[in-house]
Amino acid sequence: MKDLLKVLQTWEAVIGLEVHTELTTLNTKMFCSCPVEFGAEPNTLICPVCLGLPGALPVPNKAAIESIILAGIATNCDIEQQTMFYRKNYFYPDISSNFQITQGPVAFCMRGWLDLNITEPAASEREYREGTTELPASYASSGYTTRINITRIHMEEDAGKLVHIGGTDGRITGADYSLVDYNRCSTPLIELVTEPDLRTPEEARLFLQSLRQIWLTLGISDCSMEEGSLRCDGNVSLRKRGAKELGTKTELKNMNSFKNLHDGLAYEICRQADVLESGGRVVQETRHWEPASKHTVSMRLKETADDYRYFPEPNLAPYDLSDEFVAEVRSRLPELPDEQRARFMEVYALSFIDASALASDRDVASFFDEGMAFAAAQAQELAKPFTNLLLNDVLASLNTSGHVLAETKLTPAHLVELAQLIAKDTLSSKQGKEVFAHMLKTGEAPAQIVEKEGMQQVSDTAALEQIALEILKEFPDKAAEYRSGKTGLLGFFVGKAMAATKGQGNPKLINETFIRLLDGE
Repeated sequence: MKDLLKVLQTWEAVIGLEVHTELTTLNTKMFCSCPVEFGAEPNTLICPVCLGLPGALPVPNKAAIESIILAGIATNCDIEQQTMFYRKNYFYPDISSNFQITQGPVAFCMRGWLDLNITEPAASEREYREGTTELPASYASSGYTTRINITRIHMEEDAGKLVHIGGTDGRITGADYSLVDYNRCSTPLIELVTEPDLRTPEEARLFLQSLRQIWLTLGISDCSMEEGSLRCDGNVSLRKRGAKELGTKTELKNMNSFKNLHDGLAYEICRQADVLESGGRVVQETRHWEPASKHTVSMRLKETADDYRYFPEPNLAPYDLSDEFVAEVRSRLPELPDEQRARFMEVYALSFIDASALASDRDVASFFDEGMAFAAAQAQELAKPFTNLLLNDVLASLNTSGHVLAETKLTPAHLVELAQLIAKDTLSSKQGKEVFAHMLKTGEAPAQIVEKEGMQQVSDTAALEQIALEILKEFPDKAAEYRSGKTGLLGFFVGKAMAATKGQGNPKLINETFIRLLDGE
């Protein structure tokens, strides 16, 4: 297979995404009162409505409509107040009615956009977006921003889930037989469709990550890719650099992680380049990404809208949303990740990287805000050390334990207190880590731990000077070597002083004391 960077020097990739998100935070399904729950026994959360049995009538879930309107507002979409549901007809075992209730030409949310910030990209990422090794002046070393337009966000009901049993090669086509679980049928699902504005697999990955952060901030879904509540299909085609006409696209399925999305698109770009450069033609089809073998396989020829025989859903009246309804939903819009990042940078003078990391997780961002509220007048001074503790020590411990912030004994007030003790040199950075470990175990306040463990840092300049003088007296030959130019011996003296203070001496003051005594004599 070809090298991606080399391929994209000649060919321009044109990528669009279809992102499917189950509204898992709702209590019931889209058109019935069955609960939404992952992992239940197969076919136990079903009724005549979600099975589409004759005579059963759907009743729309108002909370689901509110959620899609909120999603549209958060992604700068025009809210279409007059819209309706359609039937999408297809025969497949995962939907027993043989049609899916979805939306037609006019969805609830149309013509939106998101600005994608690519921070500190690898040189190759910048190069192959433009197909040149001479980077345009608009690309700063810190990254670039590109606008990804959104065609629509529409509402539909999810289908069931097929479980493939047996098979010798692990592929769907090798299954001996398949079982179907209809529990997922009629789960509220929103589908966001982008314009073909993405140009690299990395941009596609970052777009999906950004969208997931927005959905989590809105609280409309748990966005679990492992459980299938966030799924992504990618459409990709190639055209020669400088060409305007779009090439034939293929659709990739089974991109159930950010890595799979990136790797699947990268493989398909190279595969299409192989086909085109060997004189063949790309066929419009749906392909399946297989992470284990890291290649795509053909599933079926790609359907067109005509194949689905869309027509208005006869059992659901058209919508005419009032201005008051849309305004009320808009009033619920929380601060979004990009807005949080900008505020953290402006108010607390945090770097783009730190502010982005905080804003990427709503629980971490809330923890930070609570901590700064406790810091009060010292918020500006403590913002950076508090951020360092939160992004380094706290997140590292969470990654190791597999827990989330709410499951720990940490509180914003205690972490701010620890940041303050470190900032004031009451604790060394090493002691700070020891205190943090105690806080994780006990939930005690830092000052309480310091007092109980006798960990307070020695910062008495007179006491430290006396210790330094005794060390210099003990090692006069080392002192002479230092003065003759072997300044690296400073570390030797500092180490002796730290040992003399049992690790509780202030390293900065000890360092300054030795320099003053050695250089001043």
